[in-house]
Amino acid sequence: MTSKANPCAGIKGYRETGRDVYIDDEVYKAVYAAAEPPLRDAMDLAYLTGQRPADVLKMTRGDIKDGAVSVRQGKTGAKLRVAIEGELAAVIERISRRKVMGLALINMMNGTPMTRYELRGAMDRARAGAGRANPALADAIRNFQFRDLRAKAATDTDEQQGIAAAQTQLWHSTSAMTRRYVRHRKGKLVKPTR
Repeated sequence: MTSKANPCAGIKGYRETGRDVYIDDEVYKAVYAAAEPPLRDAMDLAYLTGQRPADVLKMTRGDIKDGAVSVRQGKTGAKLRVAIEGELAAVIERISRRKVMGLALINMMNGTPMTRYELRGAMDRARAGAGRANPALADAIRNFQFRDLRAKAATDTDEQQGIAAAQTQLWHSTSAMTRRYVRHRKGKLVKPTR
C-alpha cells in the first residue's frame, strides 16, 4: 500500500494486567444480603456453576435435563453439564417455587428475563446498600464486580478439589489457563517449613 516506514515502529505498546481480585466470603455475604431476589439467584448460579455472567443470564428451564444444567458457553461455544446437587439443587428449587416464572432461570420479579443492564443496575444497588451497611468493607464491596464470581468459584474449587476440578468447572482447554486465572486471586496456600 505504501513504501513509507510503519508509523507504529518503535512505539512500545501498553500492556494491560488482568483483574487480581478475590471476593472473600464476608464481602460476598454483605452484597448478597443487600441484593434483590433476582440478583441473589444470579449470584448463586454464577458462583455454583462457575460460568460467565452472559451464560448465567441465558440459562433456561429447558436447559435442565437428566439431573444437570446444560450450558453452551457463549465465548468458546463449549458444551458443559453441571450436576444439580447440593447447594445448586436448593437454588434451582428456590427459583422454581416462585409464583411469577418465566422460561429463563434468572427472572425479574415480574417474570421477564433479567437483562445484562438489569443485572448491572441490581449489582450497583446491592453494592451501594452493602457499602452503607458495612463501612469497614466499603472499599472491597465497591471493587466487587459480578464477573469476579467466576474467579471466586475457580479459586475455591482449586483449594478444595484441585486445579483439575477447577479446569473442568470453567471448561478451560488447559490447566495452565486455569492456573493463570486463579494464580493471583487469593494467594497459594502453602505449609510452613516445620
